[in-house]
Amino acid sequence: MSKNKFPLLVLLGPTATGKTKLSIDLARTFKAEIISADSMQIYREMDIGTAKASPEIRRIIPHHMIDIISPDKKFSVADFQKTVDFVIPLIENKGHLPMLVGGTGLYIKAVIDGFLLPGMEKDFNLRNKLKELASKQGRQAVHSKLAVVDPELAKKLHPNDLRRVIRGIEIYKQTGKSKSYFIKKQKERAPRYQNIKIGLKRPRQQLYQRINQRVEQMIEKGLVEEVEKLRAKYDLSITSLQALGYREINDYLDGKYSLEEAVRLIKRNTRHFAKRQLTWFKRDNEINWFNLAELSHSEVLQKIKDLIAAKR
Repeated sequence: MSKNKFPLLVLLGPTATGKTKLSIDLARTFKAEIISADSMQIYREMDIGTAKASPEIRRIIPHHMIDIISPDKKFSVADFQKTVDFVIPLIENKGHLPMLVGGTGLYIKAVIDGFLLPGMEKDFNLRNKLKELASKQGRQAVHSKLAVVDPELAKKLHPNDLRRVIRGIEIYKQTGKSKSYFIKKQKERAPRYQNIKIGLKRPRQQLYQRINQRVEQMIEKGLVEEVEKLRAKYDLSITSLQALGYREINDYLDGKYSLEEAVRLIKRNTRHFAKRQLTWFKRDNEINWFNLAELSHSEVLQKIKDLIAAKR
C-alpha cells in the first residue's frame, strides 16, 4: 500500500449479509480496529434495532463511531467524515489497521472520496415557494426550473422526485454552481485514503431469509421495550428515531396497527432497504465482491488475506 496515505480496509454490503462476524475475524487477523459506517449505530440507546456488536465483542476488538451521540442530536455526512478523519490516524499511530465496516454507502463514499458539496443552511423560504408552485402548476413546473440551472441532474430526476428536484435548485441558488458540477469535481479527485474495498453479498432469497430471522430476533431481544424507553425520553419525529424498526414499532405503540403487522412491515421495509443498498454499491467497480453462499467463511478470509498481501 501507498506510504503517503493511511491504509484503509473497507468491508461493506447490504444489511444482514454477515459483515459483523467477518469483521471480527479480520480484526483479529490483521490487528485492526473497526470503524462503524452505519448511520444509526452512532446513536446511544439504539442497540437492538441497529444490530450493534455486543459489548463483549467491543471490549475485545476496539470499535469506533458507535454510541457517540444521543438520539436527539443531528449528525451529518460531513460530521461523519470529519470525525473519521480524526480517528483513522489515531488507529494507524498505534500500529493497527483501520477497518471501515457498514452498509451506509454515502458515509463510506464521504470518507474515501471526500464530501465536496459545501455545507449549506436549509432555505425554507425557497423550498416552500417551490412546493407551492408544484401544488398550483404541477411538479413539472418545478422540474423545468431545475432543467435551466442543472440540465444534467434534471435528466436523472423524475418530476415526481420533488424533494431532490428542489434540493438541486437550492444548491444552485446558494452556491452559484450546480450539484452536477460538485459531483463531477468529486469524481476527479483521487481517493483520500489508500483503500481495499471488500463487498459481501448473498443470493436474494437467502438474504431475505436472514433479514426476516434478524427482525424476529430483535423482537425477542426487546426491540419494543427499547422503543418504549426512547419514546419516554426523546421526540420521535427526530431523524434518528425514524430508523428502520423504530418507526414501525413506534406506530404500533401509537395503536396504528398490531405488533404482527409492525413486524411484517419491518421485514418488508428492511428487504427493500437491502435492495437499495446493493444498487448503490453496484455502481462502484472498485469493490471486490464475495458471495457468502458460494464460499466458506475460512475461504473468504483466505481470499481477503491474499488480496491485501497483493496490495502491500
